[in-house]
Amino acid sequence: MPAKAPPVPPAVAAQLESLGQRIRAQRERQKVTATDAAEAAGMSRVTLHRIERGEPSVTMGAYLGAMAAVGLSLQVREPEAAPASALPPVVRLDDYPALKQLAWQLPGVAELSPAQALDLYERNWRHLDRKRLSTPEQRLIQALVDELGGGRLLV
Repeated sequence: MPAKAPPVPPAVAAQLESLGQRIRAQRERQKVTATDAAEAAGMSRVTLHRIERGEPSVTMGAYLGAMAAVGLSLQVREPEAAPASALPPVVRLDDYPALKQLAWQLPGVAELSPAQALDLYERNWRHLDRKRLSTPEQRLIQALVDELGGGRLLV
């Protein structure tokens, strides 16, 4: 009796179903019977049918075995890269508390250009409590350094 399928998010279920359909389509294109493909993969015909339906209870090893038996391979992709520019067109001081503190000498200023923000961080780096920077502010600093600072923070 097959194992009970673990709960999977809908997106994962859709990916497994798609993978199963691709395995079946490849097998059928090659005019290989399910019995022969299962034997080549070292599994039962029932397990192969469960793979072709995209059942999540089947082990990853079995999926890979079925893929190899029909000449497919798995390629894992890295997450998509960030957009061309992660920098906002203007940096709102209210969104970045540490930067707002560094800009105390700029009364009435609510926004800075990314270049001005990088300049303020670099000139006043020694005054920052880097352990207390919020995640969005850390991301902003990294984006400023990567895109405007040539990968280097000049401190």
